[in-house]
Formats: sequence, C-alpha cells, structure tokens
Amino acid sequence: MRSLLLALLLVPLACTKAAPPGPSPSESSKPVDELAHLKKMSVDDVDKRIADKDPSFFVFDANMREVFDKGHVPGATFVPDEGVTASLLPKDKAATLLFYCSNEH
Repeated sequence: MRSLLLALLLVPLACTKAAPPGPSPSESSKPVDELAHLKKMSVDDVDKRIADKDPSFFVFDANMREVFDKGHVPGATFVPDEGVTASLLPKDKAATLLFYCSNEH
C-alpha cells in the first residue's frame, strides 16, 4: 500500500461522483490520454509535505461523504458532490493540488 501513487489533479477525473461525458460524435476518434500531463507522488512524498506543513500543498478528498467521515488524510478538504468550486481552491495559482479517492461506494 505504501507504494501507491497518487495523481495530482486539478479536477478529480478518476474519482468523479458522476461519470464524465464521453466525446461528441463530431470529435476526433483519436484516443487522448487526458491524464498524461499529471504528475504522481509517492505516499512518502505526500506524508513529508503534510508533516512539513508545506503552505503550497493542498489535499482534497474526492470520496463520498460517508467514506470521508470514516477517515481521511490529515488536513484534507472534502470535495462535495457539486465538485470543486473556486471557494475550495487556494489563492496561490502555483500551489500543488492533490486529489485522491478510494473508489469505495
């Protein structure tokens, strides 16, 4: 479990609470890796940034409320069903945002 890699996401595509819309018929049929630009962090890297209280590191929990309430990463912000809003995001546009979920229902 310690080797789990977490994706840095601006929008939690892998953990959305509703399925993302598919391509429209007018879009190219060429496969696109929408997550290719995302970086990954090890659990140890995340632990270190949390322990160091890094002011440019923000953690968001995209689990269902029930899963979040059972336990979450220390300091994580819950992402409501409506998704990420500007009020949840830090003012620092260069901040590192980490979104995670366990895919539990």
